[in-house]
Amino acid sequence: MTVRLQMVRFALVGVVNTGTYYACYLFLLNRLPYVVSHVLAFLLSMTGSFFLHSRFTYRTRPTWRKFLLFPLTNAANFVITTSGVYLLVDVAHFGSRYAPLIAAAAAVPITFVVSRTILLRPDRVRDRAPEFDPERDQAQDQGRDPDGDLRPHPSSL
Repeated sequence: MTVRLQMVRFALVGVVNTGTYYACYLFLLNRLPYVVSHVLAFLLSMTGSFFLHSRFTYRTRPTWRKFLLFPLTNAANFVITTSGVYLLVDVAHFGSRYAPLIAAAAAVPITFVVSRTILLRPDRVRDRAPEFDPERDQAQDQGRDPDGDLRPHPSSL
């Protein structure tokens, strides 16, 4: 898949994600302060974003490792949008309903680059020469792979 197609899919997922975020934000805003509403809506939409980007944008298998690394893709986004919401609402006296939409626009390019790097990164590096790892070597001697999964012992093949 080309980077251009990934960018288009990223944008489509971004629209869905922004809609999800904004709907959650407005729902929570009726019950909580705007910053708390922003943080909770951000976390909910980020979880959905992970699965959509994994499957639709980059066509990669979601894994626990990628899921745990995925918040790094949104770290810059979170800082930019949270700072932007604060500056727009408290400093520029902009309405709290529209401030998150404006702040989010500034973070999109950074989020694309970081998410692409993390979600397309292989889970294991197999082309490197193995390093000395006593636990891995012991696991292999006991008929397990280094992750603890059972595998056939070479002598039984």
